Amino acid sequence: MIITKQKNFDELLRSIDSKPVFLVGCSECATICHTGGKDEVLALKQALETKQVPVSGWVILEPACHRMNDKLMLKDHAEELNNSTKVLVLACGNGVQTLAGLMPEKEIIAGTDTLFLGEISHITEFNKRCVLCGECLLDLFGGLCPVSQCPKSMLNGPCGGSSHGKCEINSQVDCVWVRIIQNLKKQGALQTLSIIQKPKDWSKAGEMNRRI
Repeated sequence: MIITKQKNFDELLRSIDSKPVFLVGCSECATICHTGGKDEVLALKQALETKQVPVSGWVILEPACHRMNDKLMLKDHAEELNNSTKVLVLACGNGVQTLAGLMPEKEIIAGTDTLFLGEISHITEFNKRCVLCGECLLDLFGGLCPVSQCPKSMLNGPCGGSSHGKCEINSQVDCVWVRIIQNLKKQGALQTLSIIQKPKDWSKAGEMNRRI
């Protein structure tokens, strides 16, 4: 799922600038992250109205990144949208851009920062797992991704700063290369690391659309 965090309230206030605003949430990732579900949208609505910011209406899209669903659901809020100057979207960057494409005449405000594609390890805890690079190498590294889980995206072993199994950038985080080596040992596949990996082909991350 796509992990987001809600932007600072004062930052959102500056972006809205006391103009009438319509609030949009997302039923999927943002709801699970507690950054843009119904509870968060209504809490933000109340906070904005406390600051005398007019909120024309709100909706939770299912999900925000589904263009066809958005068009259908937003029809029921046409009057509220007409009464708004800005639209604040509590969803990932994908959802924000979908709304911007549907309403080019409106100023769209991103209410969250999009962080990464991650796993849900606990109800309120999420871990970075993927950066959508377009060239998956998980089978080479024991099911772990050094591109997303190593801050330096090292492809041929740990950097010189790794110490006692911890990351140089964040000593609270296990070095992913230690875990990769441990996994490959368990799998009897440690010899795969003898193959030097070429730099990643980042052109594969440049695919802009895909039709099935």
